[in-house]
Amino acid sequence: MAKVCQLFSGSSGNSILVSSSGHNYLVDIGVSAKKCENGLKQIGIEPDSIEGIFVTHEHGDHAKGVRIFANRYQIPVYASKLCYDELYRQGFADDKTNLNVIENHIELDGINALTFHQSHDSADCLGFRFNFSDGRSASVCTDTGFITDNAKEILPGTDLVFIESNHEIAMVNAGTYPYSLKQRILGANGHLSNFACSEYIKELAKSGTTRFVLAHLSRENNLPELARQTAVAALDEINMEENKDYRLYVSPPENDSRSIVL
Repeated sequence: MAKVCQLFSGSSGNSILVSSSGHNYLVDIGVSAKKCENGLKQIGIEPDSIEGIFVTHEHGDHAKGVRIFANRYQIPVYASKLCYDELYRQGFADDKTNLNVIENHIELDGINALTFHQSHDSADCLGFRFNFSDGRSASVCTDTGFITDNAKEILPGTDLVFIESNHEIAMVNAGTYPYSLKQRILGANGHLSNFACSEYIKELAKSGTTRFVLAHLSRENNLPELARQTAVAALDEINMEENKDYRLYVSPPENDSRSIVL
């Protein structure tokens, strides 16, 4: 049985649990190691059961707790070489961290993990597709200014996808952020908007994806219900009915529900 759970989501920190056949992995630890431990225990997962940490990129909201958590439990960390160099430089990894460089894919107990490159202002930002031994699959596609060609190669047919629905464009433009920060968010190396997210999930739905988790929502430039409504309206356009043809979830900043069983 495979299951996933977004433990933390947004600019205050991100982490996703991925489990298959009793094997537990994390994608990112962008909160303190202690907070991650508590989040895991709340859904019945012991921290020392984690067998690996996949890191998308080196920004603090994705990597802040990696070093302490990984070193405390002697857990391997999977990241690209460019990402790891930045983790090390920023103190999110050290000489005790058990690094495993991941390039295109890696086979582990219970999963086959495929990578794809995202468009983000980091040294190297990866997305992941996890193919489980029971035939199910889940993907993580966050922190990208647009859906890259590489992502479009890997994502179709995924059973469940965590996909960024970071901001509403009008809220960014009308907000109080400095112009430079607005340009970063809205740019090709920034974050995916509600509209861009909704347009792509139509393509995923056509490919067979039936579960969507809207992730990495901005607290300042988005509203959960707005992100949801935008996605539902887009899927309505292709005659997809919620709770019949697909299920839609919106990740809160901290998990308030059980894991999603695939």
